[in-house]
Amino acid sequence: MSMERTNLLNMAKLSIKGLIESALSFGRTLDSDYPPLQQFFVVMEHCLKHGLKVKKSFLGYNKSLWGPLEMVEKLCPEAGEIAASVRDLPGLKTPLGRARAWLRLALMQKRLADYLRLLITRKDLLSDFYDNSAVMVEEEGAVIVGLLVGLNVIDANLCVKGEDLDTQIFSSMICFPNRNGQIAAILDQKNYVTQVDVDVELDTYKQSRQGLDEMYNEARRQLREECQLRQDVENELVVQVSMKQEMDLAMKLLEKDIHEKQDTLIGLRHQLDEVKAINVEMYTKMQTSDDGMKQKNDMITRLEEKTNQITATMKQLEQRLKDSNPGFCSCCRQQLETDLKIEKEWRQTLQNDLERERDIVAQLSAEAQQINGLKKEFHRLQDENSQLKGICEEQEQALEELGCKLSESKLKIEDIKEANKALQGGQVWLKDKDATHCKLCEKEFSISRRKHHCRNCGEIFCNACSDNELPLPASPKPVRVCDTCHALLLQRCSSNAT
Repeated sequence: MSMERTNLLNMAKLSIKGLIESALSFGRTLDSDYPPLQQFFVVMEHCLKHGLKVKKSFLGYNKSLWGPLEMVEKLCPEAGEIAASVRDLPGLKTPLGRARAWLRLALMQKRLADYLRLLITRKDLLSDFYDNSAVMVEEEGAVIVGLLVGLNVIDANLCVKGEDLDTQIFSSMICFPNRNGQIAAILDQKNYVTQVDVDVELDTYKQSRQGLDEMYNEARRQLREECQLRQDVENELVVQVSMKQEMDLAMKLLEKDIHEKQDTLIGLRHQLDEVKAINVEMYTKMQTSDDGMKQKNDMITRLEEKTNQITATMKQLEQRLKDSNPGFCSCCRQQLETDLKIEKEWRQTLQNDLERERDIVAQLSAEAQQINGLKKEFHRLQDENSQLKGICEEQEQALEELGCKLSESKLKIEDIKEANKALQGGQVWLKDKDATHCKLCEKEFSISRRKHHCRNCGEIFCNACSDNELPLPASPKPVRVCDTCHALLLQRCSSNAT
């Protein structure tokens, strides 16, 4: 049994190697009449039959390959399609024909090695069909399954007919290239290979298995690195989103503060205009009062001069009368007294007018002091207005800087989103049936408002929100993009140019 397993292993190796070399030389697509392919199926049938237990049925003793191959359906649900196809194949009656059809369908599906690997790992299931020293139970079966992986480079286009597989008689005279003799004769040669060859094959299998393990470990390491990179990108995206939210909040607070200060500036300007109007009015009144005071002072001065002149004249007349006629008549005296009384009343009237004018002058002086206070308040408001203007300019400059930083952050967030989208499987092209409203303006689509895809983000917009065209890396010709992507791409181009 050991020698038979060794012979079968070498036969399978020669068959698979010859099939791959000839297929690569004459084309990767093979059909049912290809001789090396027929030789391969003969060898695989012998390998699967080796050590197969004989089971008794009501028709007699049966030794069928279909039993273990049918178990693959339970181990791998994907193999259920092949098993169902074999059962539904018309004209297929014998278990051996089903097994041959199963081998051909698995080869066309390029899953023959995978299905047999699952089968040989279940020793508990194989023990019901094979002896303990069969090829499928020992290490030679694992080596053969490893060799079958190389057949995945071949495309098989086989015609599977039930009556052909049931009645097909494989000749035992089929030979390999540059080999003479029959397969049965080779299988009967107990000394066909030595134990050294078996060890060499096992070492080769172990080395290939070690190489596959290293490749698997390298792939797992790369997968871990990619997962870590993706996690880092997602963490960075979360940080950027939180920073964007904080910056949006800061922008809103700054805008609120600026609006409040602008309202304060507007109120101060209105107050300043009112103070200017009051100042102009008070200045006009002051000028008018000064002119009136000058006129009245001149009139008072003239009246005082006239009064002095009249008093002097009266004194001179009295003196003359006393000197010239001591016995001046009473009529003249009464007339003079009447004139003096009138003069006194006139003087009293002038003095009263003078007092009123002095009161007006005092009132105007008080108003002038108030005007001086208003002037000082006006100058103070001007200084405060200058300070507020400086603060407003500084805050506007800070807002511009924050706007630049916000634009840079938005660009970084979009880059991170694109990188995350690339890690998650590339651009998502939204289906027409999944969109009922415009992504931007949220208007419902109708016959007049049609759907348009943005060639950059893949979302669906109306014509008004996607009436832009720009060249993209995937399309050098200008294509339709939405308003958001249009602004973002233009901003990105300007930042790159800067």
